[in-house]
Amino acid sequence: MKRFLLLPLSLACACLLPAGVAHAQTTTEAAKADAKAFGREKAADAQEAATTRPDAGRVPNFGGVPSQSDYFDDPDRMSREAASQASSSTGYRTMRDSMDRRARFAPQDLDAVIARSKTLSEDPLAYTSGMAIGGSQGRCVPLPAGTGSAGRYMATCNTGYTARQETRTCRVTLEASVVPGTDYIYRCSLDAWGGSRDCSKLPTGTCRRTRRLSYRCLQWTWIGGRKVCSEPDGAMFEYTCSQPVPGLTPDRIAGSPTVTTTRNESGCASLAADSSCQQDAETCTDSDPVTRVINGVSVTQPCWAWSRSYTCAQFTEAQDCEALEGTAGCTLVREDCLTDEPCRTWERVYDCPVPDQPASANQFICDGDVYCIDGSCETIQRKANDEFKDAAVALNAMNQARREFDSDTLTLFRGTRNTCSSKVFGALNCCRGKGFPLIPGIQLLVALGCSREEMLLHQRDAQGLCAYVGSYCSNSFLGVCLTKKKLYCCFESKLSRILQEQGRRQLNKPWGKPKTERCLGFTIDEFARLDLSKMDFSEVYAEFTEAARLPDELEAATEIQQKIEDYYARARQ
Repeated sequence: MKRFLLLPLSLACACLLPAGVAHAQTTTEAAKADAKAFGREKAADAQEAATTRPDAGRVPNFGGVPSQSDYFDDPDRMSREAASQASSSTGYRTMRDSMDRRARFAPQDLDAVIARSKTLSEDPLAYTSGMAIGGSQGRCVPLPAGTGSAGRYMATCNTGYTARQETRTCRVTLEASVVPGTDYIYRCSLDAWGGSRDCSKLPTGTCRRTRRLSYRCLQWTWIGGRKVCSEPDGAMFEYTCSQPVPGLTPDRIAGSPTVTTTRNESGCASLAADSSCQQDAETCTDSDPVTRVINGVSVTQPCWAWSRSYTCAQFTEAQDCEALEGTAGCTLVREDCLTDEPCRTWERVYDCPVPDQPASANQFICDGDVYCIDGSCETIQRKANDEFKDAAVALNAMNQARREFDSDTLTLFRGTRNTCSSKVFGALNCCRGKGFPLIPGIQLLVALGCSREEMLLHQRDAQGLCAYVGSYCSNSFLGVCLTKKKLYCCFESKLSRILQEQGRRQLNKPWGKPKTERCLGFTIDEFARLDLSKMDFSEVYAEFTEAARLPDELEAATEIQQKIEDYYARARQ
């Protein structure tokens, strides 16, 4: 029974199969036809776009030449215009005013205050107790040692690559070849007078004019008393052809071999293709004899072979920044490239504290002193006053401005340009900065390669008279800086240097490029715009306050107490 049921089903499937296959084929053909039509349409569009002259209107979202294109030739103008527009920007002024009014504290000063405060809070009675009501002097206890704003300096180190140089040579030879040749000589005239051959019939590709021949006159006549040829036979020329001219018989046939010389530089190909090698010189090594016979032809050349030298470099990564990276208090300020792109030598600039600074004088906190006379007691209250140092600095700044005013240029605090050279990754460094002491004996350093000017610069820098501007490469090889020059602007006093460094930041007037900076001073208008109250003069406070003779508070209090005791002693007598 199952066999009979399967038979109709198989017949039904057989009947339905051709129709389904036909439908699938029809759909596939239609898809292919549609795809071909779409391809032809896009191909036509692509061909039209390729053959149509481009213009600005065909570029999407292009609206003509942008105004910013003026910056292409002068990219520095963008920063100058931004700086000029910033002064008239309300938002920028608001931001700058907020930053200027904000109190600034050195991190080391904050750390010192916090440490001292913690010490006081742990045992406050140790610093405030001990006052006697009967008139004896209150106790003064030294405060924990604090660290003021010590002098700082710009320290530098190098990172990048070293180049080990070596000289390599190769040989270049001159190869000469002689090819025997045959020349076909034809005589002709430009206008074919007297039945001569017309020069225009000679092909220009294989024939060239070699010389002009004389011509004869067929008839003479007199014009104005002068004998003139009225019927010339025509100027004759000689043409030399490398191949015979069809239909023309040459006047003569001559042999003219072709000499070809070429330089064989295959021996130097590998060095020339090496980007780490630079050609230095080429010297003739074979010039005797200068005339040689090749295939029976004498060939003369001034030189037949040369020796070519190359200076090649082996690049190795190097850096000498471990000491600065491990020095406490040193922070990385910037990293400058000393060479062109691709850069292979960088200089890192660190802001570091000057080591081995003298300890600051001890500070005391004292009880309020109570003095009693005839039963009447009075407590003396002392208020701290930190305005003296600021006043001393301001007075000295004005005095320094008076002394350093240049009446010729109408400028203040002009510096002098000073440079020193040092080898990158070299052992001898004549301009390490004021954070490093000089080796004793200038003569020794001069003998090792340092100049007297560099020694004087180091001494002035150690005295705090010089501001570090930057470095530039003075000698390089294949993108690796071998020797650099460090530029300093040096001034008459430490105060002048501080005014220049911090004043330039206030005026948004940074130092120029080290290679061209001239250490110019401030104009009168620029100096008038400086706010001395926002500058940090802690580096020179001690110089001005120590110069003033201030009374010793403890000694004065002791003397007053002694006078009171003497008064009571005399009253009891």
